[in-house]
Amino acid sequence: MKNLKYKTKIIDNFLKKEDFDDLCGLNLENNFENEFKVYHNEINNNQIINSTINDDLLRKIHNNYFSKAMDILKEICPEKMNLYDYSDFTIIITKKDSKFPIHDDTPNKLLSGVIYLYPEKNSGTIFYSDKKGSDKTTVEWKPNRAVFFSRKEKETWHSYEGDGVNQRVALVYNLMTNKIKEVYKIENRNYLIGNFRFKINRHLFKYFKNTI
Repeated sequence: MKNLKYKTKIIDNFLKKEDFDDLCGLNLENNFENEFKVYHNEINNNQIINSTINDDLLRKIHNNYFSKAMDILKEICPEKMNLYDYSDFTIIITKKDSKFPIHDDTPNKLLSGVIYLYPEKNSGTIFYSDKKGSDKTTVEWKPNRAVFFSRKEKETWHSYEGDGVNQRVALVYNLMTNKIKEVYKIENRNYLIGNFRFKINRHLFKYFKNTI
């Protein structure tokens, strides 16, 4: 996308049909009070760390797409590849009138990704050149379309929202790290300032992830 300083990767039909159908077929709660419903899952090659969906499905998704995700990270930000610790698979249901604020993602995310699940039509991912929302660029919604990028402090601004008609269901797929200090070194940013901001933002966004 021409207006952005950072790389994005868009892949249609990212998931195999069987995996896509399995994820779309999960029995998820549709009636909830808050703006977002979050099903948070974490896994690495050794074990499931946290699971809110079927364990076998979580293992299958991790095994089928980990190498593919690492290849994308290698293409977009190869210097972060050695920092990988675990994978995060989070299904997020966004109410039709809900909006997640513009943000640049937390430093523990080496590769940030989203795969659109359903419905057939909704609102995609919106990218910006700054926190004010300049140079708005949208990756349009299409079921089984994936959008990836590697976050960078105060650069990778983006948001998402419902379309005002239907709930929005997406799979967020992130490659994660616990090595926050190394991330800031690679990004050539101040660790103390950045880590303080990271902790503050986690507190501010707690509302949006209160079901984790």
